[in-house]
Amino acid sequence: MATKVSSRNAPEGAHGEVSLARGERLSMRMWRDEPPTDDKPAASRPYETVGFVVSGRAELVLKGETVSLEAGDSWVVPAGTEHTYRILEPFTAVEATAPPAG
Repeated sequence: MATKVSSRNAPEGAHGEVSLARGERLSMRMWRDEPPTDDKPAASRPYETVGFVVSGRAELVLKGETVSLEAGDSWVVPAGTEHTYRILEPFTAVEATAPPAG
């Protein structure tokens, strides 16, 4: 059975993310118009993340390497890898995680 989730009325998570479609082994969420910040603490998660930048600019800091992200770019963060993001201008991105993010 197909499941449809509209981003217009999807639930918002504790960190401002919009919860989109979710399956047994994969989930998708959107970060919409995240404001500029450079104080997000580094974290590692038990899931792999792939993302796509819809608009804005950010930097992904992963294993001591800084990767610039802008509209049209995509990225991967392997499971268990410590990383953080610096949002440089209002940032909208879609991420998919496997297994689903909590």
